[in-house]
Amino acid sequence: MKTDIPQGARLPHLWEAIISLFSLVIGISVSIVVYGLDPQIPMLLGVIVSSIVALRCGFSWQNIQNGMVRGITNALPAMIILLVVGILIGVWILAGVVPTLIYYGLQFMSPSIFLPATLLICAITSLATGTSWGTAGTIGVALMGIGAGLGFPLPIVAGAVLSGAYFGDKMSPLSDTTNLAPAMAGTDLFTHIKHMSYTTGVTFALTLVIEIVLGLNYGGGGGDLARIETVLATLDSNFVINPVLLLPPLVVLFVSYKRMPAIPGITLGVLAGAVCAIGLQGAGYEALANAAYGGFSSETGIEDVDSLLSRGGLESMFFTISLIIVAMMFGGVMERTSQLKVIADTILQYAKSTGSLITSTVLTCIAANLILCDQYMAIVMGARTYAPAYRERGLAPENLSRAVEDSATVTANLVPWNSGGAFQAATLGVATIAYLPFNFFCWMSPIVTIVFGVMGWTIKKRDPEGEAATATSPAE
Repeated sequence: MKTDIPQGARLPHLWEAIISLFSLVIGISVSIVVYGLDPQIPMLLGVIVSSIVALRCGFSWQNIQNGMVRGITNALPAMIILLVVGILIGVWILAGVVPTLIYYGLQFMSPSIFLPATLLICAITSLATGTSWGTAGTIGVALMGIGAGLGFPLPIVAGAVLSGAYFGDKMSPLSDTTNLAPAMAGTDLFTHIKHMSYTTGVTFALTLVIEIVLGLNYGGGGGDLARIETVLATLDSNFVINPVLLLPPLVVLFVSYKRMPAIPGITLGVLAGAVCAIGLQGAGYEALANAAYGGFSSETGIEDVDSLLSRGGLESMFFTISLIIVAMMFGGVMERTSQLKVIADTILQYAKSTGSLITSTVLTCIAANLILCDQYMAIVMGARTYAPAYRERGLAPENLSRAVEDSATVTANLVPWNSGGAFQAATLGVATIAYLPFNFFCWMSPIVTIVFGVMGWTIKKRDPEGEAATATSPAE
């Protein structure tokens, strides 16, 4: 990472940077595990400690504040998407879009194949659209409802949804992260995707096997038929169920495939849902506005249905946005005052072999997701920090881009205070910690990448002109 120290300041010592890091990790852990508190205030204490460390190192308050502002600014697009997705969920439930998807899904989805089918549906959707967030916020929400109706625990369903969504996000040439990682590492997009296919293919195959086994375990009995019938009857009596209501999600998928940016694309989905709410459900402006802001409130008297459909709205995202703002303040201070750089540089000193270099890359990207709280910043930091080391050791840049994306992209949603984890928890209605153990693809990806690095599998060397050779090299 390039050092950008203003006049009169100095690089932090390692122990100073670690104090800042530990103030965040310990504060959040104690507050959540011991006291059951929300993480915003302990994270704010981490911001205070990191700022004090920065002042001790000679950084002015203006430097520190600029870091906070820059961190928040980087997360503004994600926060806007959160607000629009909240509106979309509320409007789509009112319009009958989500109830229709659940209704048809319960009729045609077999419990024994539900989990692997969910994984594959989300993988294909995300691969076609290039967005894990869009996949989770549309198809994922409907699959959560279907899974609940079939009697599956919601954290397990969320794990299958996110495993599929992040496979597509990571492998799609339409994905922002899939384009960003090779650009930062110094290779081209399709070389990057091809090189990722080795580790990603293994991880996805393992995930599919696990989902098949889980599906047979939880759905082998065919599901609770009486419960399913109750849900179907309740949906049918409270909403107009019509195939036309499949159009709003198809609109979102189509415009995503056509590379329309996320915010206008999701907004079109909201407008399509509003038209359906007025035309098919007979909703008026007041009902639409209430659902868009405060979410939909289901009062059918059937607990399974009410718990599924009482959600959404712009207001439902305020907690998550406050979490992202505080998290990005901390990440901005750590990056602007080079505290994170000091930690990364220290790790790099101990990466002597190819395997240890790849392991260090993976662990640094995961740490960046914990500290910087944004997958894009983690990708940039990981690639920027380690690119010189890969060049010096004659390793092709696609080794770096693969290690970065196999860690930074997929682990963001496993951190509750990261923008990715906060978004998915708010969208799917399941706490990050609850779905983490079942999000097999995302936590296995870094492990598989480390194993490939240590064993020297598919590690490419540069040729004398700096081009990547095709031969693999053993771990040094």
